Amino acid sequence: MNSEYSEFLLSLNYMAHPREEKTFLMLKPDGVRRGLIGEILKRIERADLKIIALSMFQPTREQIDNHYPKDEKWINRLGEKTKATYEKYGYDLIKEMGTDDTLKIGKEVRKWLINYMTSAPLVKAVIQGNHAVDLVRKMAGNTMPALAEMGTIRGDFSADSAAAANRDKRAVQNILHASETPEEAEHEINHWFGIDDICVYKRVEESLMEY
Repeated sequence: MNSEYSEFLLSLNYMAHPREEKTFLMLKPDGVRRGLIGEILKRIERADLKIIALSMFQPTREQIDNHYPKDEKWINRLGEKTKATYEKYGYDLIKEMGTDDTLKIGKEVRKWLINYMTSAPLVKAVIQGNHAVDLVRKMAGNTMPALAEMGTIRGDFSADSAAAANRDKRAVQNILHASETPEEAEHEINHWFGIDDICVYKRVEESLMEY
């Protein structure tokens, strides 16, 4: 690891001033195909958050495979969520999935995710600003659009649900991904961007705060 990249990693230190906090945002295939890129980025910028890296790209299966965790604990949790959804709505899990083994189900759901995320171009971005991680998550809304409050991105633009997705054997189409924690944001930024992709500049309101 060269010294320049080491300095970049140090810049992701979340013990710094709150305005330096960074988060990772990715617009998923349904967000792109429905023409919501401009609307979502407008909401981000209107919340006094700064876009410091932005790119549209067609992901490979390998890239998406490396984006999602591969440890069995995480995969099993996917299976447990799917099983709970089937039980909640009274669907026949074994008939539709062929098993009630949550690890096997989780692996299948992970495949659905990869298929979904490679079905169209994605837009990836790094967002910076006061408490960026929590603020972008709040703006995005509940990861299940049908449960997201109106006024959030998912609540305003989708009504998809786990129940519908599971029966269709596909991933939930929930428009975007936003890092859940500062640690996750750091990992995802490092995975999807290099040091030369990150821009440094001041927005007008930042200059107004200097007195």
